[in-house]
Amino acid sequence: MFDKSLLTLICFLPAVAMAVILALPSGNPRLIRWFSAGVTGVVLLLALYLWAIVDVTAIGSDPADVATWFDQRTYVDLAWIPSFAIHYRMGIDGLSLILIVLTALLSFLAVFSAFEIQKNVKGFYALYMLLVTGMMGVFMALDFFLFYVFWEVMLLPMYFLIGIWGGPRREYAAIKFFIYTLAGSVLILIVMLAYYFQIRSMEGGAYAHLAFNIPEMIRLQPFKDHELNFQLLLFFGLFIGFAIKVPIFPFHTWLPDAHVEAPTAISVILAGVLLKMGGYGFLRLNWPLLPEAGEFLSYFMAVLALVNIVYGALVAMAQTDFKKLVAYSSVSHMGYVLLGVAALNAEGVNGAVFQMFTHGTSSAMMFLLVGVVYERAHHREIARFGGLAHNMPVYFALSMVGFFAALGLPGMSNFVSEVMVLLGAFQEQRLITALATIGVVLTAGYILWTIQRVFLGALRPEYAAYPDCSRRELVTLVPLAVASIAFGVFPALAINIFATSTDLFLTWFAR
Repeated sequence: MFDKSLLTLICFLPAVAMAVILALPSGNPRLIRWFSAGVTGVVLLLALYLWAIVDVTAIGSDPADVATWFDQRTYVDLAWIPSFAIHYRMGIDGLSLILIVLTALLSFLAVFSAFEIQKNVKGFYALYMLLVTGMMGVFMALDFFLFYVFWEVMLLPMYFLIGIWGGPRREYAAIKFFIYTLAGSVLILIVMLAYYFQIRSMEGGAYAHLAFNIPEMIRLQPFKDHELNFQLLLFFGLFIGFAIKVPIFPFHTWLPDAHVEAPTAISVILAGVLLKMGGYGFLRLNWPLLPEAGEFLSYFMAVLALVNIVYGALVAMAQTDFKKLVAYSSVSHMGYVLLGVAALNAEGVNGAVFQMFTHGTSSAMMFLLVGVVYERAHHREIARFGGLAHNMPVYFALSMVGFFAALGLPGMSNFVSEVMVLLGAFQEQRLITALATIGVVLTAGYILWTIQRVFLGALRPEYAAYPDCSRRELVTLVPLAVASIAFGVFPALAINIFATSTDLFLTWFAR
């Protein structure tokens, strides 16, 4: 019985905690902070327990049987709004499991990073808990309507977390984030309604009860007999909605503003989790629902991925703001996700999923590292730093792990995921893949140049008294450093989780 309640507990425990936080006294911010840390710690433990009990090798064992696509031990299906065939349907496979664990880990670590926030601590953590519920729900929902509800629930707290607790241009950044994301949500809503009415009309309404059931929608392929142009229209509706989140060029311009103005903890969540929701949408809905359109557009998608990789790296190299450099590096690195999905083979898709996980840990660590130095210097101008390795050796050592992980150094997790994507993509689009390797060189360029300007050379006198990492900062940084190395040396720890799910994904494509 506990297993059947596990997904609900992981998803909604933070929402319950939000109500408790609102009841706690505002004059005791320490209690609110540690209560939030405790709740997210419990969520992390439950996510790790979920990882331990799910038999991922059994998932997708029979592509013809929808019941085998998701872990039946934790699967929940309850009627919610029966008149519209809307169910409270929650389930996980390897793809969602790895992202749930990532979300739980980063949600827990970001709480400690947010200890620096002094303004309206109660309001911040209440909204933060609602955000965690929204993120978890997106990765668990198997009802399209429920998925959309969680997708929208996530938008509101993020808007306020940036707009109230962000930097000087926080209102502009929050509104831009909201408008972009809401525009994408409208497109997803239109496609969802198209599927709803199409399924209800199939064979005299015989499948009306499955109108929002995501696995059954994929199995039924309601628009497979329609003209390709109409399928492409639906495909782009979903694609743009998810591409805004990734973000894919040219829908990326909200990201640097949001990252620069957001508090460090929210930048961690933005880069580590929210961007992955777009990639998750590609793999859960976009390509499986419209496989013919996905195959037809594979070359175009590979070109878009190439633009993301190279353009993001070039713009990152041009940045003078430390945090904005890391933000544009995310644009570049998330291009590998689209390149791997567009390859539509085992190496590419597994690499894309692994890239979502590895970028989640490395980018979160990079933003935390920027936050450490910003707390001391109160600026992020790269040219004004120099020689920090002399008086902050622990910070320097951890920074090298984070920077080299982002660079894709062999032995680090990002190296494995990027190589897998390139190996898969090369089988399908050789020229584009060869050009994409330019991004690897550019990434090495801006990473090494940043290391030189921030950490090496003579120590500037105004930074001589800066303390090294505090215990709180070590709590946030060390687990991510360990993950970056551990999953680089033993990538099978993660790949084995989602490999069977990606195999199932590929059954929809005639390759």
